[in-house]
Parts: sequence; C-alpha cells; structure tokens
Amino acid sequence: MTNTREIDQFTGLILLTGNDKPGITEALFATLSPFSVAILDIEQVVISHRLILTVLIALNPAHEKAIVADLLQCEQSMDVEIATLFSTNTPQSIAVKKGLLHVVILSTKLHPLALAAISGAMASVGANIERISRTASQPVIAIEFLISGVEQIAVSAVLAPIAAKHNVDMAVQPGGLLRLAKKLVQLDVDSTLIQQEVIELLAAKAGVSQKVREITDLAMRGELDFEQSLRSRVKLLKGLPESVISEVQNEISLTLGARTLIDTLHRLGHSVAVVSGGFIDVIAPLVDSLKIKYVKANKLEIIDGFLTGNISGEVIDRAAKAAALREFAELENLTMSQTIAIGDGANDLDMIAAAGLGIAFNAKPAVKAAADSSLTAPYLDSVLYLLGIASEDIESTRE
Repeated sequence: MTNTREIDQFTGLILLTGNDKPGITEALFATLSPFSVAILDIEQVVISHRLILTVLIALNPAHEKAIVADLLQCEQSMDVEIATLFSTNTPQSIAVKKGLLHVVILSTKLHPLALAAISGAMASVGANIERISRTASQPVIAIEFLISGVEQIAVSAVLAPIAAKHNVDMAVQPGGLLRLAKKLVQLDVDSTLIQQEVIELLAAKAGVSQKVREITDLAMRGELDFEQSLRSRVKLLKGLPESVISEVQNEISLTLGARTLIDTLHRLGHSVAVVSGGFIDVIAPLVDSLKIKYVKANKLEIIDGFLTGNISGEVIDRAAKAAALREFAELENLTMSQTIAIGDGANDLDMIAAAGLGIAFNAKPAVKAAADSSLTAPYLDSVLYLLGIASEDIESTRE
C-alpha cells in the first residue's frame, strides 16, 4: 500500500521536444489529466521553431508505468520526443528559494566562450543557475540568468573581469518585487542622451574649437576641475549672438534608442530626469519634447542678445548631479535604491556612485570601473534589458 507521504515525495520530470505546432502543450496535459497528478513546475520555450517543454509533476508511484505508456502514445501521435525521469527526491521549487539574483549580459555578438566563462565563474562562487532566458535579440542580444546560492557582491566580483575580457556588458541585481518597483532614471546629456557635446558645437560657432579642446584636455589630465574648465571654456564664447543657440539646437541629435528608453519608462510608470554640465538654453526644447519631468543644467548669461562669457547661477558639477538625484528621488518618494544613474564622464561619477544602479554608457575606463554596469553598444534603450524588460514587452507598451 502506498502511503500519502510517499506520493507527495514521488516526482516525475517530463521533457518534450519537437517542431513547434499548435496543440502540443494541450496534448501533453490531456494525456496527464486522467491521473492523480500535481504540476510542480513548468517551463516552455521556442527557439527557431523548435519547442522545448519541461514539466515537473508529483504523482502516485503506482501510476508511473501507465503514465509512461500514455506519454509514448502522445509522443507518436504528435510526432515529438518525450523523455521522463522519476524520483523519490522532492526538488526544492525555485518559488521558495531566497536571495535569487538576476544576471543580465548584453552583446552585439555573443560567443560561446563568453557564456562558458560566465557560467564557470558563477559555479566557482557557488551559484546555481536556475533559469536562462533571452530578453532581446536585435540590435543586441540580451541573456538573463536567474541564479541562487550566492551573494551579489561575490558574483559581481568574479563576473566583472570576465565581462571586460569577452567584451560583454553585464548587470547583477537582486530579485524580488524591488526590481519591478517604480524607478527614477537620471541621465547625463552630452554624449549620453544626445550624441554631441554642446560646448563643442558652441565653440565651433565662435571659432574657438581648438582652444576649447585644449582646456578640456587639461581637465581630463586633472589639471583643472570641472567648474574651472567650464568657466574657462564659456569665457571663450563671449560675444556670440543669442541666435546661435537655436542653430545649435537644430544640430543636436538623440542617441540611438534614447526616445524608446524614455517613452517606455514613462509608459511603465517610471520617472525620468536629466542633469547636464551643458546648458539649459540649448536642451530645453528637447527636454520638453521628451516630457522629462526633472532637469538641471547650467545657464548661459545673455545680455542684450549676446553671450557674456559667464554662467548664471550655480555650476552643475559632479556633486550637483548627485545632489539632484537625491532631490528628485525625494520628490518622487523613492529610496536611493530605486534610482538609476546613466552617464559617460568623470562629471557623472558621484551620481553613478549614489544611485541604486549606476550605468556607464560608452564611458571612459575610470567611469566603467566605478559603475555597477556598463554599456558599450551605442543603443541607449539597452538600459531596459538591464532592468529585466524584454524587447517583446517594449513593443507591447507601444501598442
């Protein structure tokens, strides 16, 4: 006689593969329906028209042979392959596991060696891969691992050098509801939200491009701080007519994927902010067109229709960008763990460090090293994949 405890602990793993067509999933469960079976777990995926369906069931061990016989008939009638494995060991469901982590990797061309190195590194620190899924395929491929058994800091430490070596972008984030909670996403502007550097466009109008680049190089070498370099560069713009601002506005262009990123975030209920070491005079129309709620940037001083070579008000430097992130998060009643900061330069380091998730976008090496994640492909909407938003979900929000 089979006791109740033995039935509860007896499981069957069913693996079905075959060419995808309507009715296969229905046929499998119709085959199981006459038996006293409970579904414990299920996973189905279709890759290039090939179906892979895995089902874990609890069953009465006395029914094993009858279920196998009926599954064989199902296999023949549906022209698929079905494998089974029965056991008295009750596997732990992923639903009850604690401390699950999401590891997202992005690449324009993903090589098997990269996946081998990444999965090997996970195993080396005791991580178990629970699931792997593709969340995007074009123009970048995004793969998400759900892992257990390891702390975030440990897996991040071993994966970071591997990601750099194999030229893949990566983010490691905790699972749970916080990942789906409302976020504040704050972006730098020059070379992040837009493809250009506004100060360089203005310098070209004034015929001082070379001098501006020389000052920028001094700042890059640490011989000038950001405020000093900005004031020195703006001073070279003295005498430019105010009309050049509208000319420059027509010359700036959004980074690829920027509109998709911002529109999708808005549709999903998130808030967006921009902070810039550039000038509100130039970016204001763009910010308005994107319906961005929060913005902070420098203001050019203009008197009698001409640039004076000075800045009005406080300078938006790296400290001011971080302060803006905290201010905007407070206005949205969000914790700092619910903030994301995206930038490319040294002026973005403080806000990247302060954010719950700091992302370096096509950034300098020092910024990449400081950020939680980096993106090297020129598509700003790739940020969505790091947040666990699949390309199919992005398209559905448009509808």
